[in-house]
Amino acid sequence: MVLASDYPFMDILWSMVIFFCWVVWIWMMITLLGNVFYRRDLSGFGKAMWVIFMIILPFLGALIYLIVAHDKLQEQGQDRMKAIQDMQRGAAVSATDEIANAKALLDSGAITQPEFDALKTKALAAG
Repeated sequence: MVLASDYPFMDILWSMVIFFCWVVWIWMMITLLGNVFYRRDLSGFGKAMWVIFMIILPFLGALIYLIVAHDKLQEQGQDRMKAIQDMQRGAAVSATDEIANAKALLDSGAITQPEFDALKTKALAAG
């Protein structure tokens, strides 16, 4: 039976550092393998070779992939950021369009002011 007094503070600290490094390693491998699979410039054979290389020699494979494909990693990050910004702009435009359509309905007399306020609140909450 292990007691707390048998496990000193520095051992606990070292265990936490090792666990943190392990989690970072797993995250990095998922990111790198995800990048391999999302690349359109690699053939299926090329993707398979990178995966095998990263599984058989993980440290060397990850290091070499980071050196060789750093531009592709950066491009993928920029593409994701652009997609997020486009989605945010699309949500803002659609909320604006919904409010404009509701205003047109209010001006034409098809809806009342409380209905317009409800549609506006709903559009702003969704956007």
